Formats: sequence, C-alpha cells, structure tokens
Amino acid sequence: MKKLLIALALGACVAAPASAATASYSFNCLTQTNAANCGIGQAQLFMDVSDTLVASQVLFEFHNTGPAASSLTDVYFDDGSLLGIAQVFNGPGVSFSPPAKPGDLPGGNKASPAFQTTAGFSADSDAPVSPNGVNPGEKVGILFNLISGQSFADVVNALGIAGGANGLRVGVHVQSFGNGGSESFINAVSPVPEAKQWLMMLLGISVIATRAMRR
Repeated sequence: MKKLLIALALGACVAAPASAATASYSFNCLTQTNAANCGIGQAQLFMDVSDTLVASQVLFEFHNTGPAASSLTDVYFDDGSLLGIAQVFNGPGVSFSPPAKPGDLPGGNKASPAFQTTAGFSADSDAPVSPNGVNPGEKVGILFNLISGQSFADVVNALGIAGGANGLRVGVHVQSFGNGGSESFINAVSPVPEAKQWLMMLLGISVIATRAMRR
C-alpha cells in the first residue's frame, strides 16, 4: 500500500519542464450564479506560473485541490505578453487540447473591462468533458511561448496589471459542481503566499491517497 501511495503521488505530477521560479494565484468568481459553487472554486482552484529555464517560455499549471466535486473544463487567456501555446501537459485523468469551445470565456462580459480571449489562446477538456477535466486532486499544464524580449518577470507583472493596458488575465470555466451548476473564474491579481503552494500540494496528494485507501 505504501508503494502504491507513493506511485500515485508521483503520478499526479505533470511531466512538464523544470522551473526556476513559480508564482501561485487563486481565482475570483466572475459569474456569481451560485454562492456555494463560487466558494468552492475560490477555495480549491489555483494557477502556478513558472519560469521553465527555457528562453521565452512560461508554464501555466491549473490545480483543483478538492475535495468538493467540480471539474475545471476550459482555460482562456486575455493576453499581454504571450505569443502562443507551445504544448499542453495532461496530468493523470486529464485530457485537454487547444482551442476551447466556446471560444470565449462564458460570462466574460461581466468582467471590467470585458474579458476578451486572445484568438487561439485557450484549451478545454476532451469528451467526455467533465471526466476529462481537472477534477479534485488533478492538474493540467499549458506551456506558452512568449513575445520576443519578454520574460517570466514580465508575465508576472502583466498578471498584476490584469485588465489594464498590456495586462494579462486568465479565466477558467468550471462544471459539475455537486449541485450540477457551473461558474467562471478569473485569476486574482496578487500571488498567494508561498506557504499556500505547499498546502496545495499536500491537499492534492492527500486526496489521491484517500482514494487509494478506499479502493
């Protein structure tokens, strides 16, 4: 059993490029259709933005720490310094591919200014949509090429600008909450404290371990 738990924990890691620095972001509920669903998404959805040690590339990883039922099924970028998607890294149980359908973030017009997805800067889960989305304990990575001369630091700065000139926003659509609802979220402007990143990892591994013991 111990070996199984270790294997599952290691398997939860997406085979993505090594990183030198990472900034982690939570999400704010945009659509506000259901307060409970918004609370779940804000509590257990996180985005890691990492310098990949490869010139002009940055990795975005999307985590669902659980435990509440939910499936992150669509990712959208309202771009500042990105050039284009280089590769998608699917974690165990996840299957994403670009571009997303629909092509714009559902409810994106409720953002201020309105969220406008950059053409081709999106990805979603393959059919069956919710099972292949990012469910509790899972994650997906999207590697981006950057505009010439831009760097990881520029991406972090753009996220801080959000919807302003040359800013960057990331939106996600989440389905299959326990009550059957769905919501859209936009990343918070400021990174979460470093301790939160460790909590995210521990929560993800604990969910996988619990599932293994129940089996």
